[in-house]
Amino acid sequence: MAKMVNCVVLGKQAEGLERSPYPGELGQRILENVSQEAWQQWMKHQTILINENQLALHKPEARKFLEEEMVKFFFEGGSQMPEGFVMPTK
Repeated sequence: MAKMVNCVVLGKQAEGLERSPYPGELGQRILENVSQEAWQQWMKHQTILINENQLALHKPEARKFLEEEMVKFFFEGGSQMPEGFVMPTK
């Protein structure tokens, strides 16, 4: 049976992650409070942030920025889209 969590993003019970997706205390907090669906939403949002801000992930400041945005996304009411971003149409 799948592990269920009370997802802080979806606001309901949903299937949880199988393992911590991020190291340390933040990873444990995500594991306990974020669903698989919400994690996938973050992955899409993170990709937009990386591309639109032209982040170089080998730089500590880029990784720090993404971690701060991850906390906002999951636990502080959401991370904003980059200024001027328009979602492409299919």
